[in-house]
Amino acid sequence: MKIATAQQMGELDACTLREEQIRSIDLMERAAASIAREVISRWDNKTPIVVFAGPGNNGGDALAVARLLLQSGYDVAAYLINPAGKLSADCAENKRRLQEIPNVKFFEITSQFEPPTLTEQTIVIDGLFGTGLRNVLSGGFAALVKFINASPAQVVSIDMPSGLMGEDNSMNVRAHIVKADLTLTFQLPKLSLLLADTHCFVGELKVMDIGLSATAIEKMETKYEMVNEDFIHTLLKSRDNYAHKGTFGHALLVAGKYGMAGAAILGAKACLRCGVGKVTIHSPHLNNNILQISLPEALVSHDVHPEKFTKAKPSDGFDALAIGPGIGTDNETALAFIEQVRHAKIPLLIDADGLNILGSHKGWMQQVPRESILTPHPLEMRRMGIRSETSFSTLDEAIEMAMRYKIYIILKGHHTAVCTPEGKVYFNTTGNHGMATAGCGDVLTGVILSFLAQKYSPLHACLLGVFLHGRAGDYASMSQSQESMIASDIIDNLHLAFNSLKSLKKKNNTTQTEMISLK
Repeated sequence: MKIATAQQMGELDACTLREEQIRSIDLMERAAASIAREVISRWDNKTPIVVFAGPGNNGGDALAVARLLLQSGYDVAAYLINPAGKLSADCAENKRRLQEIPNVKFFEITSQFEPPTLTEQTIVIDGLFGTGLRNVLSGGFAALVKFINASPAQVVSIDMPSGLMGEDNSMNVRAHIVKADLTLTFQLPKLSLLLADTHCFVGELKVMDIGLSATAIEKMETKYEMVNEDFIHTLLKSRDNYAHKGTFGHALLVAGKYGMAGAAILGAKACLRCGVGKVTIHSPHLNNNILQISLPEALVSHDVHPEKFTKAKPSDGFDALAIGPGIGTDNETALAFIEQVRHAKIPLLIDADGLNILGSHKGWMQQVPRESILTPHPLEMRRMGIRSETSFSTLDEAIEMAMRYKIYIILKGHHTAVCTPEGKVYFNTTGNHGMATAGCGDVLTGVILSFLAQKYSPLHACLLGVFLHGRAGDYASMSQSQESMIASDIIDNLHLAFNSLKSLKKKNNTTQTEMISLK
């Protein structure tokens, strides 16, 4: 699913009007109907509703929603905030339509405003400003936002929480942004709805299909996309019944100094659970017993040093390499790390301490092979030289780094972002906060390593790995609860994540077969 800018949403609206030969007010009615249906599906008509509408088209949406809810038997009070005395044409038309309803509780505010009482039972429909907002809210609008945020009411924002910019909010005033419990955005998600430091304003996010031009969406160029199972299942390869373990690749995992064998175990076990034929763990000799006992399916290669990684392992005979989890960052290990990376002739993934080493030796980034995969969380990104504090700017710099070094950067978070060498960004749609636990990143490393060893392209390995890792975490949260989850729970639920994708793939293949047979 593509992620649109405010300008692109305007262009999609215009294309839809031309294709369907309808008026903008008709499209607004369609959008308002989708919002009203969602509200009706969640709250009964005994729920008091207060609508705050702005003077633009977002306000027009809100006034149309108020009318539709009134017609469905809801108790609605609508406030049109219009201090400049100027409305968009469609907002003015929806004001007229609303006022035609007998005994409607409608108030147009042009100067002084006595706000209504908002209780825990009240639903606030926020329709002050949408994607077209260009400036930070101030004056009366900012005061109203503060009033809404201070109330105990539940807030439903139309398209965007009012005050939130569509992309960059680094210069915004956070106190002047509505904190929604539910954001119902039209047709396509917007970037700021997915970022870590603005998600607190969004609440639950739902994308509402309002029938904008499918042709125009298909042609629309954007560097941001969201991936879901409808796309991801198409990447999963079929497995040959006559295959053997050599068919599915041999992965090399360099992980775990003495005392950090758990990182190696988690990574290797996840790798095996994702279909690789063989995995070899290169680790210090003192980790041997725990590795052999914990994971007898894995091969173990010993470093010359008993306690840490100090000598690169030749990669001949391996199909993919991951390095970094739990290896430490001392000087001997750092030198062995860059030797391993520099001579890698197979697909490469760098995680954890490998990233910290690169952060301490920034000139070494030049030696990372093209199309390698780096999997940092935001703190590791800052150690690697990212200067930004905001999510938008951090993402922007990650994109620039991926393009400069021709690598893939997986910026981990709630909506993990896969940044490609071409400057594209794919946001993941699976996972939960129960995965914010030690070892979760080691599991992700093993999952992606498995796909690389099975000859998936780096991009497909990233997308599949991140999605399945998150989906397994979602299954784990159902049985364990998010609070009690640990990293190995993710591994234990990988089979359910795979089965969910394979069942969708089978269903789609069956449907296509049925369609063919009908011809």
